[in-house]
Amino acid sequence: VQLVESGGGLVQPGGSLRLSCVTSGFYFASWPMSWVRQAPGKGLEWVSGVGSSGRSTDYTDSVKGRFTISRDNTRKTVYLQMNNLKPEDTGVYYCTQGYAEDRALQMFGNGSRGQGTQVTVSS
Repeated sequence: VQLVESGGGLVQPGGSLRLSCVTSGFYFASWPMSWVRQAPGKGLEWVSGVGSSGRSTDYTDSVKGRFTISRDNTRKTVYLQMNNLKPEDTGVYYCTQGYAEDRALQMFGNGSRGQGTQVTVSS
């Protein structure tokens, strides 16, 4: 399993970023996927999940209405569009396999993760 995240950066509060995660080494179209993040000095937090077809999505409360998860099964890629970013969104973002929070965090702990991409929201 290989996961390569990109798209992070430094952005002012209220700004936007689009994260991408290109995958290989497994049958992407059959796997639900998630984004998780780790803020400085804090534990891992599940952010959002998308079902294998892309029709089902879920979000943690703090990002609802601001973040949108999507996927392109032909490109084996999962995306996270982040709008109206806040300083508390700062952290390293990772994609992982799995949809629900407990499953995604379990998969992350089992090694389903890339190097992550840094998102910094600051003025």
